[in-house]
Amino acid sequence: MSAVPSPRKTLSIRDLTIDIGRPLVRGISLDLEAGRIHGLAGESGSGKTLTSLAVLGLLPRQARTGGSITLAGEELLGLRRRALNRVRGKRIAMVFQDPSSSLHPQLPVGRQLTDHMRVHLGLRGEAAKARAIDLLQTVQVPNPAEALKRYPHQFSGGQRQRIAIACALACDPEVLLADEPTTALDVTVQAGILRLLRDLATERSLAVLLVTHDLGVMSAIADEVAVMKNGEIVERADRRTLFLSPQHEYTRTLLAALPGSRIEEPPAASGADADADAVAEEDAE
Repeated sequence: MSAVPSPRKTLSIRDLTIDIGRPLVRGISLDLEAGRIHGLAGESGSGKTLTSLAVLGLLPRQARTGGSITLAGEELLGLRRRALNRVRGKRIAMVFQDPSSSLHPQLPVGRQLTDHMRVHLGLRGEAAKARAIDLLQTVQVPNPAEALKRYPHQFSGGQRQRIAIACALACDPEVLLADEPTTALDVTVQAGILRLLRDLATERSLAVLLVTHDLGVMSAIADEVAVMKNGEIVERADRRTLFLSPQHEYTRTLLAALPGSRIEEPPAASGADADADAVAEEDAE
């Protein structure tokens, strides 16, 4: 009988420490694998967002870091700015909580998508435009050719987040960092964004780090979850084990704070009907 291939590790974090006047992240380790969504959960101030920012070297100047962050074996901690800029956006991309702040309000969507391609892929003109249209189709933005000419304020919140995801995908990254990507959206729109992230991880073999305080979001799509408290990982397990049999008191407290007594995945949706539903829901936001 042939052996089952082991998952491909894309990003490895080892013994990461972050100190900004005081220790905020205390020696955490994570492995992100292609095609899987890795959840990092915890309350505000637990260190989860700092962890994702450290991957891209976006910490404040005064921050001191220790440990190791490697992408396909290449050390990222301590890289000079020029070397980091070759990684940011091209090999590792990030989606932030509020697309209104991550998208430039005075630039049309097409310009924002093609700027990434020009810098990292050398694509210009019609080739860049065609790729931008394809990306907007991938994230299910309606009328993508027309959408390229429009500005962020002309879209609903859910559509803006889809556009931000398209910008993150512009250069086919290996890793996608998603920091509270659904917090600013209503529950119906959240479900569409979560389905999109799940599909992208699977279809593009993306390693996704999903950072959120909301364990309900984790219950919908994360393959495995690490729970952070006071800069440390206090528990980690696959999704089913963590939600059905949490071991740490802090995890049980977070789960108890969720509305209702059961954690369930959102109703499955697939094909054109699902895409149409998501677009209609977001346009009604």
